[in-house]
Parts: sequence; C-alpha cells; structure tokens
Amino acid sequence: EIQWGEDGRPFHFLFYTGKQSYYSLMHETYEKLLNVQKYQDQLTAQDHLPQKEKRNLVGSRWLTKIELEEMLLEKLSDDEYSRFIQLLQKLMMLPCGDIEEKYIQKFSKEVPVQLQKVVIEPLKYDERGVAFSTGEGTRKTARATAVVYDNGTGKITVNGIDVLHYFPVLQDREQLLFPFQFLDRVGKHDMVCTVSGGGRSAQAGAIRLASAKALRSFVTEKEVEFMRQAGLLTFDPRVKERKKPGQEGARRKFTWKKR
Repeated sequence: EIQWGEDGRPFHFLFYTGKQSYYSLMHETYEKLLNVQKYQDQLTAQDHLPQKEKRNLVGSRWLTKIELEEMLLEKLSDDEYSRFIQLLQKLMMLPCGDIEEKYIQKFSKEVPVQLQKVVIEPLKYDERGVAFSTGEGTRKTARATAVVYDNGTGKITVNGIDVLHYFPVLQDREQLLFPFQFLDRVGKHDMVCTVSGGGRSAQAGAIRLASAKALRSFVTEKEVEFMRQAGLLTFDPRVKERKKPGQEGARRKFTWKKR
C-alpha cells in the first residue's frame, strides 16, 4: 500500500514514528477519553452526573498483544501494549464511559465461562426423606464438616451448640452465613456443623467453605459458577506469618534507640 504522494511526502502525519497505526490508535482513544470527560463535566455542572455501576468483566478479556499486533499490522513492545490497555481501562472506568461502549468492545473478546469441572456429589436422603448434602472446609488450622438439609427453617448448630451462642461475634456469623445470603437461601436450609482447631474466626471461615461446597448440590451449574467467581469455593491459603529472628514480630522491628 502506497503511503506517500508523488512529492515524496507521507500521507499520515505519524508516518515517521515508525508505528503510525499504533500512535493513531492511541490518539483516537485519548480523544474519546477527553470527549467523555468533557461530557461528564457538562453533566456535573447541571448536577445530572449518573452513578457509576461497577461493570461486570466476567466472560470477556482484552485483546492480547499478538492479537493487537495482527489488527494494527505492526510489532509492539510490552510497554506500548500496556499503555494502550491502561488507556482503555481508564476510559471504561469513567462514569460516562458507557457512551463509548462499542469502541471499547472492539478491543475485547468474549470467552466462554469455564464451569467448574469438580464432580458435585448428588443429593442424599435421610430416613425422613429429607434431602441433604455434606461439605468439608479448612481455614488455617481449623477443619469443619457441614451437613446442609433442604426444606429447613434456618437453624444452625455448631458442635451441638446454637450458632448464636457458639459465635457471639456478629462478624463470624456473617461470614458463616454468606454462602446462603449469596444464593438467596437464608432460612431455607438447616445446617449441622462440626469444627475443630483454630480460633473462632478461622472456624467460621472453615464452616463457610464447607457449607458453600455442600450447597452446590442444591443449585444449578450456573449458580455454582457464580459461587466460584465470588471466591466461595476457593480455599483461603493465608496463615499466620512466622516471627523473624532479629526483630520483635513477623514484621515489627525492635524500637530503635540512639543510645
């Protein structure tokens, strides 16, 4: 393709950058960013700025560096690719960034949602004919087993003690109940838990993971995927950091004194 005229001058003003397509794209994207910001300023002056809703990026990704190079027919460095993606992200995160939704979508691709491939245990039934499912979870040194029953009233016992007495701290109870709240199933199940080791907070985390695993048997594959994306089915690997020699604690240093 001819890129210069009969007088020898290039048609594009960015020809001598060596990457006219890339820098032209950066100019275009930044111009759209400025236009959106200008539009926002007008709405702000009129007190009509909309509330920014957090965009759900699950199921999509940005073009890779290789894909962007194929689009532009130019080789890019990692820094050039990173600068462009950062500019797109800045545009997307603006409160009025939705007006450039079509432009942003040109540089993203949909990816199929990967359903969890772990085999989910089918529901079992007790002597009363009530469906139940069992799950196990760990957190730090705490280990828990949770049995979730269907058609319940929201009754939860931990080591034979009512949850209100076993976990007097509200934060621990909220952590324990989060899988039910996430699936809008609070008050629809009963749960019997056994837990050992660790402190109360770690035990609540272990029960949360165990109950989330047990609830998989009651919900659809799509809901299981939502749980996975929310981190409900992921083991928390964090443990207490060890004390280091030559200092007071894991991170804390001894008080320094001049004399």
